[in-house]
Amino acid sequence: MKIQLLSCDAARPDRRAISKAFEEIALGVDRSLATELTGYLLEGTTVDIEVSDKTTSSAFRALRKLDIDYEIVD
Repeated sequence: MKIQLLSCDAARPDRRAISKAFEEIALGVDRSLATELTGYLLEGTTVDIEVSDKTTSSAFRALRKLDIDYEIVD
């Protein structure tokens, strides 16, 4: 399933926590790419990630916990 991450509304976004969540929930994302995607998201650029169908509920929970607005693409 593809998810488009729109923005992070946290007052003080935790870059490390967001990056770690990307590593855990997104398919094919390593530490370096997760850090890069986190930077893009916090700068205001939308980010597309792919999530395994088996982990969608935990992915949504992690995104809500980090105050990341998302939209389901596929």
